[in-house]
Amino acid sequence: MNEIVFDHKECGSCPIRHRSVCARCEADELEELDAIKYYRSYEAGQPIVWSGDRMDFVASVVTGVASLSQAMEDGRTQMVGLLLPSDFLGRPGRDVAPYDVVAVSNLTLCCFRRKPFEQMMIRTPHIAQRLLEMTLDELDAAREWMLILGRKTAREKIASLMAIIARREASLALTTAGDGMDFELPLTREAMADYLGLTLETVSRQISALKRDGVITLEGKRRVIIPDFDRLQIETGDDNDGGLMV
Repeated sequence: MNEIVFDHKECGSCPIRHRSVCARCEADELEELDAIKYYRSYEAGQPIVWSGDRMDFVASVVTGVASLSQAMEDGRTQMVGLLLPSDFLGRPGRDVAPYDVVAVSNLTLCCFRRKPFEQMMIRTPHIAQRLLEMTLDELDAAREWMLILGRKTAREKIASLMAIIARREASLALTTAGDGMDFELPLTREAMADYLGLTLETVSRQISALKRDGVITLEGKRRVIIPDFDRLQIETGDDNDGGLMV
């Protein structure tokens, strides 16, 4: 693990500022946060924290993706969630990690020392309110994944994951997902298979089928272009007009 300094060290110019836990903070509150924050970077595959470890920090994901996994007594593990840019890691009031958290891609965290952050939450109600909103969004996302994993076909699972990532990328850019948008797929096909409960062969086959049918275009192994977002949304199998914003 390395601690690094970024060009966007100032909170006001942070790329996740409008979505993060500090989204509603005033200038003086950002200064207070700045005094208790530091950055950490992780390489893909590097553990951030193991289940049961004590955590002396909470953090926002600035760039990259991390997985949340839970181990069973017989050694099997299940990936139970993803942390995308602007997502929050850790829980105020809880100093023990409930899950294994591992960097899926190269990852940057904006960390806050836990005790001072908890004290600031008491003095700054809108930080607590924003964290509550993010927690409820996380609950909605978990319910959506119950549907994806339990009821959807392999093709619908792949399309759903791409739609979720596309919507998050658009949200970070202060826009909405639309025709012609492109993004860098943050997960390897192996990680996608693990998260979606599919085999690597099935993931590769379904991505190739979506490409062949014109639902997506690929540039290299990771760059995804969506010619028609509505068509991708149809492929998810959802019966609404855009699914959940996560």
